[in-house]
Amino acid sequence: MKFELQNISGGYGKNLILENISLQINAGEIVTVLGPNGCGKSTLLKIAGRLQKPFSGKVLLDGKELLSIPGKKLAQRIALLSQSAEVPSGMTVKELVSLGRYPYRDSSAEREKHVQSALEDTEMTVLQNRVVSSLSGGERQRARLAMTLAQSPELLLLDEPTTYLDVKCQFEILELIKRLNRERNISVLMVLHDLSLAAICSDRMVFLKDKKIHISGTPQEVMKPEIIRDVFGIETQIIQHNDHPLCLTTGKI
Repeated sequence: MKFELQNISGGYGKNLILENISLQINAGEIVTVLGPNGCGKSTLLKIAGRLQKPFSGKVLLDGKELLSIPGKKLAQRIALLSQSAEVPSGMTVKELVSLGRYPYRDSSAEREKHVQSALEDTEMTVLQNRVVSSLSGGERQRARLAMTLAQSPELLLLDEPTTYLDVKCQFEILELIKRLNRERNISVLMVLHDLSLAAICSDRMVFLKDKKIHISGTPQEVMKPEIIRDVFGIETQIIQHNDHPLCLTTGKI
């Protein structure tokens, strides 16, 4: 799988939020997009998931424009988990996960196999008959991830998957994403706010600023005080822990 944003510009109405963005996601990569509020992170993800049409430029999957791929065919290859997706009242975990099979014409047995595999991989089997609204925040996010996993995607698009979760749940969700990436070879493009969490779980980090990609590289390459100062306007200290650069905020510039 090769996924590309080529010279993408986009926004809302006449408001240009992203300008001339080019980004490539390779098979098996975890790429995280970061930047100040309002810099276009979620807009980029919506364009990548065909929820929003760019003003100009192309989004390509294995060289083919996303706009030319039928919806169900695209959903068999790309799954998007947004921040605000609501679960219908009274729906159980298993019913939610089963929705992930909508792009396929499965037999009942085939659907059950994929649903149970997704539940098992997200450690949600024991909770499959619980109503989603009765779960904790971390459990609900696991259920939503299981739904996307049931789609059997090659690329997973995640918009701030750790939002509203406590520190423990944030680590658990990101560890789950890393494990799914390794075990299922699912590529990941996600938006995060926490620099240290992004550095721990990402192969590549992309910083947005002033409508453009300010810098892109491995965590070791981009987690530098001068780069973070340019992007976020804060002073930081970078420390190394288990070969990961971690960010300590020391003050505003």
